[in-house]
Amino acid sequence: MFEYFPGEPNWNFSIALALLGGGNIHEIDGAIGPLKALPDRGTDAAQAAWCECWASLGARLEGLAATDKAAGHLLSAGRKYLIASIYYLIAERQVNRQDPLKLQTYVKLLECFKNGVVLGKNPVEFVEIRYKDTSLPALFVPALGEGPAPCMIHFDGADGLKEILYFVTNNEYRRRGVSLLIVDHPGVGEALRLRNLYTGPDTEVPAGACVDYLETRPDVDAERIGIVAMSLGGYYAPRAAAFEKRLKCCVAWGAAWDFSIVVEKLAEELKDDHLMNFQFAWITGQDTLEGTLAVARQMTLEGVADKITCPFLVVHGENDRLLPVAIAERTLNAAINSPVRKLKVFTAEEGGVEHCQVDDGQIASEYISDWVAEILGGDPQGVEQAE
Repeated sequence: MFEYFPGEPNWNFSIALALLGGGNIHEIDGAIGPLKALPDRGTDAAQAAWCECWASLGARLEGLAATDKAAGHLLSAGRKYLIASIYYLIAERQVNRQDPLKLQTYVKLLECFKNGVVLGKNPVEFVEIRYKDTSLPALFVPALGEGPAPCMIHFDGADGLKEILYFVTNNEYRRRGVSLLIVDHPGVGEALRLRNLYTGPDTEVPAGACVDYLETRPDVDAERIGIVAMSLGGYYAPRAAAFEKRLKCCVAWGAAWDFSIVVEKLAEELKDDHLMNFQFAWITGQDTLEGTLAVARQMTLEGVADKITCPFLVVHGENDRLLPVAIAERTLNAAINSPVRKLKVFTAEEGGVEHCQVDDGQIASEYISDWVAEILGGDPQGVEQAE
């Protein structure tokens, strides 16, 4: 992976996401280059500097977009708003959740993304999924072609947003005749930040709510709905498929057999005064490490994977530095009742060896959407726009 900041995996991961979303390496380098001189990049001051640099990029693109819009150049404005949203997204990732700047930056992200989609005439619907006594915000990307189409529900991981997934999936499902419902489920995005909805072990509940919604759409074939999720989604998607039998296929984009393994590993280096900025405490709605671990220990595929009865794909990177390939092998091997099981490990020769292929997200999106199209009845050769 491109190591702009040697020894800073979180920062490098974020830069990779920015590039996947269409960020310009030249303007990124110009903005964040001074951060290389920081003596300690783990301090609150360093995180604030990170946010300031990326937010300044977002503001610059947002200003250029506003100028294009005023001139009536709406497509140009739309592209720039989308890039601005990516930069705000990267800025927000490193801000302490107790800092008001985090929410302010996130709101800017949402505003720019929506402006970008609307002005750029991108094929996206902003929808709400009824969930318990509230709703989950989502993006619906319709398939190309005629007639009711298959659809994949796309969940995220521990620190993702539906906007990230939109950029990473890059219309690959749509072009293969498969619709996509990208969801801010409990524990991520708007569901977490604006609605205080926290993650838990029973991911079949929000997944079932998504299926309920899709069954109301005449452009979706209710008999051809599947689920895919990345990173911690390597637990979310298999758990959902194990207990929500209306799901006809499942993709674990990055295996995650036992959530507590990750939490305990990261907690070893956690300082007491940093608990409130611990991502896993936030997404689980806990204010103690013990409470966080208690939730995490419930999130395991032990005794769950064997209940998956639909086609199942596990995708992993050969050099995943968060979870080893053995986790992916264990996940697949445990799904003994899946009629079609496949493990795809990306190698150095192919690219995409890092966690969830952050070093080459395009190759993963293509592989997964090809497999989904074959399983659900899309077309890996590509679908033309209906007249």
